[in-house]
Amino acid sequence: METVKELLIILIGSSLVSNVVLSQFLGLCPFLGVSKKTNTAMGMGSAIIFVITLSSALAGVIYEFVLVRFGLEYLQTIVFILVIAALVQFVEMFLKKFMKSLYQALGVYLPLITTNCAVLGVALTNVQKEYGILAGTVNGFATALGFTISIVILAGLREKMAYNDVPESFKGMPHVLLTAGLMAIAFCGFSGLL
Repeated sequence: METVKELLIILIGSSLVSNVVLSQFLGLCPFLGVSKKTNTAMGMGSAIIFVITLSSALAGVIYEFVLVRFGLEYLQTIVFILVIAALVQFVEMFLKKFMKSLYQALGVYLPLITTNCAVLGVALTNVQKEYGILAGTVNGFATALGFTISIVILAGLREKMAYNDVPESFKGMPHVLLTAGLMAIAFCGFSGLL
């Protein structure tokens, strides 16, 4: 059983120190594609938090009580992808029914959560680090929280940068990539926390 101290270390470590986007470079497609407006970035972050947290919990339960028990650990990647795909379908149906504007704003990036390497990466990291179900769920939540923090900060910066006078060669994606790189350097400062 994990102590509160261990869970707090996982929470801080996964959200800030080992940020999934800025230090592991996973999940860059939605990070760069949905970060034009803060409200859309928050919507994507909320969807990612839901999917990663729930998929971490479900993948942990399935891994521990089914795959390990029956010696089927080699099927973990396929099983995790199926769990993630089912959760994303649920999120997509929910947003389409109850939040149509957010569903339309997220566009093609919502179904891409299924193939988002950050989501699968968390489930595989939980197995690799031998986290229990609770620690894996906390790791999933913290990773998704770190993703949300990153995408909202980038969206806020991009909204402000839209009014800047930028040389022609830096307009568009070069400016965004340079900003994301500077954010990654800034997040390296959190490495002293643990």
